[in-house]
Amino acid sequence: MSARRLPHLLIPAMALFCAFGLWRVIAELGLRLPLDPNEGWNAYYAAAAMAGTPLYPGPQSFMINNYPPLSFYLVGALGGVLGDNIVAGRVVSLLSLGAVALGIFAIARRMDCKRAPAAFAALWFVGGMLAFTDYVGMDDPQLLAHAIAIAGVLLLLREPRDTLRIVAAALLFVLAAFVKHNVVALALAATAWLAAYDRRSALHLAIAGLAFLLAGLILFRLVYGSSLLVHLVSARSYSFADLRDGLEAWLPWSAVPLAGLVVLGVRRRSDRQVRFCALYAVIGIALGAGFLGGAGVDANVMFDADIALALGIALLLDRLAHEAFAAAAAAACALPLVIGAWANAADDDWYRAAYWLHPMRDEARLTRQDIAFLAAHRGPALCAMLSFCYWAHKPAMVDVFNVGEELKTGARGDAQLVGTIAAHHFAVIQLDPDAPEPLGGAVSRAIDRHYRLDHADDNGSFYVPR
Repeated sequence: MSARRLPHLLIPAMALFCAFGLWRVIAELGLRLPLDPNEGWNAYYAAAAMAGTPLYPGPQSFMINNYPPLSFYLVGALGGVLGDNIVAGRVVSLLSLGAVALGIFAIARRMDCKRAPAAFAALWFVGGMLAFTDYVGMDDPQLLAHAIAIAGVLLLLREPRDTLRIVAAALLFVLAAFVKHNVVALALAATAWLAAYDRRSALHLAIAGLAFLLAGLILFRLVYGSSLLVHLVSARSYSFADLRDGLEAWLPWSAVPLAGLVVLGVRRRSDRQVRFCALYAVIGIALGAGFLGGAGVDANVMFDADIALALGIALLLDRLAHEAFAAAAAAACALPLVIGAWANAADDDWYRAAYWLHPMRDEARLTRQDIAFLAAHRGPALCAMLSFCYWAHKPAMVDVFNVGEELKTGARGDAQLVGTIAAHHFAVIQLDPDAPEPLGGAVSRAIDRHYRLDHADDNGSFYVPR
């Protein structure tokens, strides 16, 4: 089989692989089943954005917002139509994944790649997202930010570049950062790349970007009365163990295309597009690795690196299409996706019809029971998984993860929360049994002293006042 033909033959198989995974995601979009602790957290702030209540609570609050504001307004507006902010956030996330995949294809084509390598790269990214992350169809703004940033670089890759297009690209890069603050690698890579080939455009992009960023920060202070940077730099513990674990989880997906990009860089070092991908990958990996050491940080911080590697795959298969190496590269890139998907489905009855036609049915039934249990107890609740409190129509009371990090790092004392628990302020407390003492020892002892375990299941442990 020729290297030229292999990507063509793998594309239908990868498309089918992605279709099956996306079917499961679509079938689960409307389920009242928490996919991640961030979902309920994002839903509450989307509700706050629409209600006009404080989007950035004060330092005495047990709720902490360390995200930029733009996604909350978009998801909140859609949530008003759909009747559920979590479902709205999932829809936005899924559509954003589609936009990112189309963006990868469009960028590869603008880099003069043929359709087959460009399509292969886009499918590789979607397949990897399905096999190695849980961000597909999750209520989180990460993919939305990447979609916006990709639109910006598409403007810059069209030549000749005029001032209006450069300014529009700068605006998109800044908007992406105001959706999710860790999405800056593409803007930095584009500016650095332009500096080598089109200094005037690079200068215009940098000036426009800094102007929009400064305007956004000023507008934030005027609207919310505080500094966005102060909110973004919330308390968080760091460890090399978290960094190691994050990289170990990322490398099975990325190792082959990363090696391929290195080979491509050596073989085609004078190719401008190859240099752009290499620069983007280096910046994305460096920034992602810097974030990975933080507690609670997930695979999303490496998405810029993943997008860069997807573009590298397109260039690899296109530029080396006449060499036997390309055939092995295409197969090697696809194989980890199959292995990752198989590993994820190993404990599930994926071969049964119910797995595809009625996904997570038993889990959703159990969650409905726990939501009803929360709703039946009048008064506020403390939920480690905020989705439960959101669906039970409880007010947002405690951001367990971020408050836990403040307590762990000494940024906040525990006396106020211990007193609140001792006063039986919460009608129900839901905690994750796999995360012992998420709010520290003193708070856990207060819960044991003043609350009793009502029941425990796969959704956690549920406590009520003694």
